Amino acid sequence: MRVALLTSGRFFFLDLGRELAARGHDVRVYSLVPPYRTARFGLPKQCNRWLGQHVVPQFALTRLMKTGAAGRWADERMLAALDHAAARAIEPCDVLIALSGLSIESVDRVKRKYGAVTFLDRGSRHILSQREILDSSPGNDKVSARGVYRELVGYGLADYVTVPSGHVLDSFVERGFARDRLFQNPFGVALDVFRATPPPAAGPTRTIIMAGNWSWRKGCDVLVKAWRMLPGVRLLHVGPRGDLPLPTDPGFEHVDTVPQHKLPEYYAQADVLALASREEGLALVQVQALACGLKLVCTTRTGGEDLQRGAAPGSIIAVPPDDHVALADALRQALAERSTPGVPRDRLGSARADYSWAAYAARYETRMLQALEAQKAAGAQ
Repeated sequence: MRVALLTSGRFFFLDLGRELAARGHDVRVYSLVPPYRTARFGLPKQCNRWLGQHVVPQFALTRLMKTGAAGRWADERMLAALDHAAARAIEPCDVLIALSGLSIESVDRVKRKYGAVTFLDRGSRHILSQREILDSSPGNDKVSARGVYRELVGYGLADYVTVPSGHVLDSFVERGFARDRLFQNPFGVALDVFRATPPPAAGPTRTIIMAGNWSWRKGCDVLVKAWRMLPGVRLLHVGPRGDLPLPTDPGFEHVDTVPQHKLPEYYAQADVLALASREEGLALVQVQALACGLKLVCTTRTGGEDLQRGAAPGSIIAVPPDDHVALADALRQALAERSTPGVPRDRLGSARADYSWAAYAARYETRMLQALEAQKAAGAQ
């Protein structure tokens, strides 16, 4: 197949492009990720199509206006300019996989010009559901009217919408979106980086890790309330400071953002990964932590439940969002189990390969071939 991928940043598109190319497809990745970075993630040089030169003024604005309403305004104009440039740059293709919120003009053009089958990849809940949740946020993590418009138009134009988890799929179906236009495909992980780790050294102190932005959206205020119900437990945060203050309690430790390949060093210090998100499609840190052998305690709005396939029983406990008592109980239950000292923790076993980016691409490949067959059959009628 001739496959075009369109994104602004890296996200999971470079991993998907690399793996589809390895499966023999003619792949082109259109993005703002410079060639030296795409090469770092293993994308073959001939697959890279950098569009940065087309959006220089708009991109500069996003560097100047990074937060709040001004930041959203700059981002939206940059995305519109990128969409316009991509619509003219995308070469003949059989399939387009494009980032939602970015891709309107590009989706419309490849459908009309090339007759391509189009997938819109949506990493979060339906935009109207996401807006309802984030409207309660005390911070700046809001959804603008323009953002809602671009998402909804994209949903209508694309042949299919790809979602990473069941709760995201449900949010589309609840709003009348046709089930047969949805493709659920959970994200993968770099298994060569995130390997089974030995448990922390035996001792009285257990450790909970939270990796990601310290923010209201990720439920960090709920996590802190739950953690305070667990005396003697250490809480380790790795990632950027968001819109919530960091705790000053003894037992809390913060580490600024580290390169992805360094994360296993921190997972190896912990017994459980906790993610109390109020709204998140499928957090990649959950897949990483499971691959490193940690237990996962999450909410029903993180996509964590969908990772249970093939994992060892009891590896994942999901609770409702905004319930710190239920979260504390789940963490207490997860911490009660102690791993064998010195023995790597393996929660994926023989199913480990199913969590890889190669498996993610293989699922996409199967669905694309089905879509092309359906298009061919419809055209023959």
